[in-house]
Amino acid sequence: MKIICIGRNYTDHIKELENEKPTDPVIFIKPDSAVLKLTDDFYIPEFSNEVHHEVEVLVKINKLGKHINEKFAHKYYDQISIGIDFTARDVQNKLKEKGLPWEKAKSFDGAAVIGEWLPKEEFSNLNDINFRLEKNGATVQEGNTSLMLWKIDELISYISQYFTLKIGDVIFTGTPAGVSKVNPDDVITGFLEDKEMFSINIK
Repeated sequence: MKIICIGRNYTDHIKELENEKPTDPVIFIKPDSAVLKLTDDFYIPEFSNEVHHEVEVLVKINKLGKHINEKFAHKYYDQISIGIDFTARDVQNKLKEKGLPWEKAKSFDGAAVIGEWLPKEEFSNLNDINFRLEKNGATVQEGNTSLMLWKIDELISYISQYFTLKIGDVIFTGTPAGVSKVNPDDVITGFLEDKEMFSINIK
């Protein structure tokens, strides 16, 4: 199982980090060792003083595919969730300054939260799903899949030109604005529409 993440897929998030708007999807990968069990707490790693939460809609691949045509992409996933792409922002900024890969900032142990899965049939329109993240009971991030620069089926088609998608692979589709630092004793809770999908304690 691999985790394929999309960066810079919401215009408001691109603006808040003062990044350049990409002409193609930005892709990076997390290893399966990055997955945080929903029963575990998230421990801020010693190498970072600024870990940010990034809430994202997720899809799980259910069919082997390569060079997938966009019009058939909907056949390659049947479950939707949300999760967190934890990012060591201070580490990432140093790497970006030197033109180096982001993996140390994005792919460390526990850096990927994967919420409970729901059948995609529960949603009437996958391009109009509301989601949000609460920190200590207050909403800090909220978005809608209609605001993605590249929608889910477009992403699956694009990704499959480079990587064979396998059953169980998870795609993180990008985060909206509102990313911020997590601190010890924070509780972050993710919602897809109004259904709670995960709740994580920060240590």
